[in-house]
Amino acid sequence: MDLDMFLNRNRIKKENVFYEASSCFKENGKKIKWQIRALSGSEEEKIREICIRQVQKRNGGYSEELDYSRYLGKLAAASTVYPDLFNEELQNSYGVMGEDALLKEMLTAGEYIAYIKKVKEVNGFNISEREIVDEAKNS
Repeated sequence: MDLDMFLNRNRIKKENVFYEASSCFKENGKKIKWQIRALSGSEEEKIREICIRQVQKRNGGYSEELDYSRYLGKLAAASTVYPDLFNEELQNSYGVMGEDALLKEMLTAGEYIAYIKKVKEVNGFNISEREIVDEAKNS
């Protein structure tokens, strides 16, 4: 079996996705499309690691737990190419610090939930366990 196809130069690059995240931002009467990219596994892992929190158990011990809400916000912010959520001027205009906080201020509650769903889809989290099993059977 030839491993050449797995070399980085032969890898098919995922294209960024354009998405109308909000009706609140328009240019020439048209909704502005936001740009979303897929993160690498190592980028996602770093986000997951910073979203782990220590939770005290009843017996006095501690366990680790993923702060899922924080994780989704950080995942969405890191996946957003445009607008630049890391831009200090943009954050200041909304009176927030942090790209994930900015995202939550820029979008309505419903838009935010829809955006999270789209980000998860772009990052491959929309594949159900059943689809994975079916694909494995057909391989």
